[in-house]
Amino acid sequence: MESVHGHEVLKMMLGSETAWTAATLVAAIKEKFGEQTRYHTCSARGLDAEALVAFLAQKGKFIDEGQGFTTSPDKICQH
Repeated sequence: MESVHGHEVLKMMLGSETAWTAATLVAAIKEKFGEQTRYHTCSARGLDAEALVAFLAQKGKFIDEGQGFTTSPDKICQH
C-alpha cells in the first residue's frame, strides 16, 4: 500500500487559497491521493487521512483563520 509523507499534504494546502476545515481537508486528501492511501510523517506511520489531519493539527501545523485553517511554508520541516 502506498504511503505519502504528510509534507505532501501541507504542500497541497499551500497551493490552494482555501481555508480548510478538517472535513474538507480530509475529502481533498482522499480525492488527490486516494481513499486507501496511508500517510507517514517524521514521527508517525500508517495514518489514514483522518488520523493525519488530527496529527498535523496536534503538531501545530495549521494556522487558524477563523472560518477554517491554512498552513505556511515555515510549518513544513526541512529535513
